[in-house]
Amino acid sequence: MKVMVVGGGGREHALCWKLKRSPSVSEVVCAPGNPGIARDARCVSVGAEDIEGLMRLAAAEQPRLVVVGPEVPLVLGLADRLRAAGFAVFGPDQAAAELEGSKSFSKQLMADAGVPTARFEVHTIPSLAEQTIREWGAPIVVKASGLAAGKGVIVAHNVEEAVEAAHDMLAGNSFGSAGSQVVIEECLIGEEASCLFIVSGDTILPLDSSQDHKALLNGDKGPNTGGMGAYSPAPCVTPEVAQMVLEQIARPTIATLKARGIEFIGTLYAGVMLTSDGPKTLEFNVRFGDPECQPLMSRLQSDLGEVLLAAAEKRLAGVTLDWDKRPALCVVVASDGYPESFEKGQAIGGLDAVEKAGATVFHAGTAEKDGAIVNTGGRVLGVTALGGTVGAAQKTVYAALEKLDWPGGIYRTDIGYRAVAREKGE
Repeated sequence: MKVMVVGGGGREHALCWKLKRSPSVSEVVCAPGNPGIARDARCVSVGAEDIEGLMRLAAAEQPRLVVVGPEVPLVLGLADRLRAAGFAVFGPDQAAAELEGSKSFSKQLMADAGVPTARFEVHTIPSLAEQTIREWGAPIVVKASGLAAGKGVIVAHNVEEAVEAAHDMLAGNSFGSAGSQVVIEECLIGEEASCLFIVSGDTILPLDSSQDHKALLNGDKGPNTGGMGAYSPAPCVTPEVAQMVLEQIARPTIATLKARGIEFIGTLYAGVMLTSDGPKTLEFNVRFGDPECQPLMSRLQSDLGEVLLAAAEKRLAGVTLDWDKRPALCVVVASDGYPESFEKGQAIGGLDAVEKAGATVFHAGTAEKDGAIVNTGGRVLGVTALGGTVGAAQKTVYAALEKLDWPGGIYRTDIGYRAVAREKGE
């Protein structure tokens, strides 16, 4: 079958890469794609947020399945439009995408569903947000309610930092309309993990666990980013924890949406904190994580095309997933200066040498210019490898990264450090 993938980042490259290797898939079309994706799919220059252009492309290509990668087109209602036109779509409708599009909606739904999460309040007035912050004290979390590309979360270690963050969002417009509402949350303590599920109506199919590294710098220091690396599986997600997340978080969330007349078809991503009181929900996303998708797709042995089509056509019941038992680890290479300002258009060399050293390079913020690959975004490459242990996968990735020729690229050198410490018995 022909599959059309919407998006042009690292997540979409991993999806196209896996779909190309799926026996059920004869062709992959990606809009807009990127130079890395072009090795695995036919790229068409239609933006992921150009809803009308994507509708025209689907009408021209007539894919059997459309997979919507990023959150913005889902929040804009692309899946609704495609389904109304008769296409099988993997990705939730606009109403369900509010789980990610509005943190205030998501937190209120968690409360209604009885899903364990942090205590929270939603504010639109800076003085009232400040009042809550001063009453609760620090550490405390301030979140822009709307979409902020993974960067609208401030974990404040003192009250003044939190007050400044809330004022910047509500009055200073630091995140535009995304910050017109803020969610103030208690700061949960524990280890964070990513638990993803393929959902089709009442059927919820868990993926193997993964762990993201949100902070820019080693040791989880520095500003939050969209993710600087990930690995799968995450040892902290034991079978017992995975079952708790399924039963206490995923099922009640999907059931509560259904009770409101909202059917969910797509990926439910639960970011959870493993606290001393059990797993608690930090956030929901409505798509595969980025960079979690890269190690997950590297480990998945099932036919991804068949699985996603079954979900889109409400035939997911009875489907199981097969995984490579070896862990996979992905290190994100970002543009120096990210997540603030950075220089674009820098030539990136050594990509073939990186792959010859045993890693797979998933492209995110890249373009081709005068025959060279150049950086166009903040997060640029996801260098990924399998290994007999997380430590072995980590060693392969970092050895491969030594072959990269890009002075303007930065990356953390400790991705997977918690799992590696566990493997060493530390």
